[in-house]
Amino acid sequence: MNADSHPFAKLTPDFIMDAIESQGYHCDARILELNSYENRVYQVGIEDAEPLITKIYRPDRWNSAQIQEEHDFTLELSEHDLSVIAPLKLNGETRFQFEGFEIALFPRRGGRAPAVDDLDCLEVLGRFIARLHNVGARDNFQYRPAISIEEYGSHARTFLLENHFIPDELIDAYSSVTEPLLQLIEDRIMLAQPRYLRVHADCHMGNVLWRDEQPHFVDFDDARMGPAVQDLWMLLSGDEESRSVQMSHILRGYRDFREFELSELLLIEPLRTLRMMYHAAWLARRWDDPAFPRAFPFFNTQKYWSDHILELREQWAAIEAPSISVFD
Repeated sequence: MNADSHPFAKLTPDFIMDAIESQGYHCDARILELNSYENRVYQVGIEDAEPLITKIYRPDRWNSAQIQEEHDFTLELSEHDLSVIAPLKLNGETRFQFEGFEIALFPRRGGRAPAVDDLDCLEVLGRFIARLHNVGARDNFQYRPAISIEEYGSHARTFLLENHFIPDELIDAYSSVTEPLLQLIEDRIMLAQPRYLRVHADCHMGNVLWRDEQPHFVDFDDARMGPAVQDLWMLLSGDEESRSVQMSHILRGYRDFREFELSELLLIEPLRTLRMMYHAAWLARRWDDPAFPRAFPFFNTQKYWSDHILELREQWAAIEAPSISVFD
């Protein structure tokens, strides 16, 4: 797709200001594009007021009902005194349409990244996520899909193969690892028998702002139905021993507010593997967006796919290995 023909090509400064001013604000022409690829997010100056964060949703990714569920979930969390960045209500609505785009406005909130090596910080995060899950378990998403082998694994695999992203000489290697790997993941999920609830689903340190010794969660764009451990495993880093210590402290905080089924620890590596497969297909699906080749120049090269296949083979071994241990 030509850069000028991509839907986001319409998002000129004038377009962005016109969209915001259609809601009664007066922009002062200060626009800062923020780090976002799936959607487009801008900080926009407002006359005689704090800047607003403007989120312009990618067309044809989520429908209106699915976007509304994201907003309703964050508002519900806010009502339970959880610090999340919820959209502003404009005339009673959290989103509006402007020239074919779904748009939401958010207040600007500052903060720093959490201290990943601070075990007390991890316990605080555990308590927060448990409270988030208590709210998430009160109801189900009706329109948003669940984290599944089908979407994250099988559909991703089919898309890459049918659209000829995998180099011909690597197709056999890719197929020979992904087919049994998905069966192994299915076996682990059947063994763990997790309960699904509404989760953040993209709960990594980049989506947490730390302010006043408390976490403030942002970007619920990927919120779905999923197992509780989905919101825990991406907080881990380092070698197995480090991850074991980190998870122990996360669960120490988590259990202050909610029970955690230890059988879900079996799902950490399966979920990591599905995310890897989904991410590769996500890059492929977005490759016609000019922002993606600029941001991910390493993608779709021979080396990228060779490394991807090797990483999946390593994940096969990781899934078959015992799950990380935790201590009280």
